[in-house]
Amino acid sequence: MKNIAHILFMTVLLLACSEQKKTESKTILPDTIPMMILQIQKTSKLYTTEYHLHKIITHNDNKSLSGTVFNKTFHIDLPLGKRKIAIPLDATLKAYIDFSEFSKDNVRTSDGKIEIILPDPHLALTSTKVNHQDIKQYVAFTRSNFTDEELTSFERQGRAAIVKDIASLGIIDMAKENAAKTLVPFIRQMGYKEEDIIITFRKPFGAADIEKLIDKPSTIENGKQVIR
Repeated sequence: MKNIAHILFMTVLLLACSEQKKTESKTILPDTIPMMILQIQKTSKLYTTEYHLHKIITHNDNKSLSGTVFNKTFHIDLPLGKRKIAIPLDATLKAYIDFSEFSKDNVRTSDGKIEIILPDPHLALTSTKVNHQDIKQYVAFTRSNFTDEELTSFERQGRAAIVKDIASLGIIDMAKENAAKTLVPFIRQMGYKEEDIIITFRKPFGAADIEKLIDKPSTIENGKQVIR
């Protein structure tokens, strides 16, 4: 009986040790988190998405007569007073995430899961270019040609329209997905399962946030740097 009891005790002890080793092998050492943060910081700017956009800016204006006759107002477009213009505008838009200030505040761990809260994305309108050879315009002989000031104003309106369109491109979601493709394999090496890794932003970014995310220092227009 003593031998049987001894064998049973040793069996239970071996099983307990085996389970403890399995548990230890699944445990993520806390010391690996600072190392992970340091490695992510070294990533610096991670460019995640690039879009090439093409927009046609159009403008029409007519000379007209307005006034009042017999207490009735009138407005007449003059047949020889038309001006029209179509300006092709090409732009390059890039999204990136700056990890230089990534810290422990961007990492949450709980119940074997890890959540990486990405820094706010940046959007850079890296270049805008007008193809002057493809500008189409019609100017009635009674009207003067479009001035350089007017053309510059139309180009600015085109860039503003592109900014408004950014929200519909899904570029923020694409930035998150591409950042995850870079970070998840690295975090898996620390011992986390892919299903236990969550990559997110601090909040959803809507259309109202887009303009705030765009870098403003400069763009390239027709080969020349323009400071905004």
